[in-house]
Amino acid sequence: MRAYRISLIRHGQTTANKNGIYIGSRTDYPLSDFGTAELYNKMEEFEYPRVEKVYSSPLKRCTETAEILFPQKELCIVDNLRELDLGDFEGKTVDELINRQDYKDWLKGGISNRPPSGESIEELSVRTYKALHEIIMDMMNEEISHSAVITHYGIISNMLAGFGLPKIDPRTLECPAGEGFEIIVTAKMWQQSQAFEIMGVVPYERIPESEETEIME
Repeated sequence: MRAYRISLIRHGQTTANKNGIYIGSRTDYPLSDFGTAELYNKMEEFEYPRVEKVYSSPLKRCTETAEILFPQKELCIVDNLRELDLGDFEGKTVDELINRQDYKDWLKGGISNRPPSGESIEELSVRTYKALHEIIMDMMNEEISHSAVITHYGIISNMLAGFGLPKIDPRTLECPAGEGFEIIVTAKMWQQSQAFEIMGVVPYERIPESEETEIME
């Protein structure tokens, strides 16, 4: 049975990330100069996957990341790959919110708990499923074996926790800018269980030329 490989990659850094500002689906920051340089440095240090197509959140920090990492590949915008809608908390720092009761209530967690005028984890999970389903169906229809998905930390953690095998606790998840996870799915796994296998991390460690030559020999 044919398997489909997807590289889930978090966007590069923005000034909001550096300054501890909450940015979600409504806040459209571009990459910072530091974030752009960091991505190019990672391209020198690591090996990014060779993919056939790229799917991206419509927000600038993701589309700009896609253009840097995969400049020659077809880019498909998937609106449901947007970050969690943080409502009234967007554009604010922890220091600005720490004394607000609605912020304290939100920090208590719960899948149905949402920021004022924002989105709950439960709602995000529905949207994440729709995004994954759209991508997987498109890959199957176009016979694409390997694609990249450029999105946000909240989306990646929700995907892995909700649909990934083995099961992962999102609280233990680390996903630096420009990095992520590789997953693999078959039509049977997705249609019967709405699940995929977590294979490892991306980008890959670059093999030194001397070692690569030895392997080929």
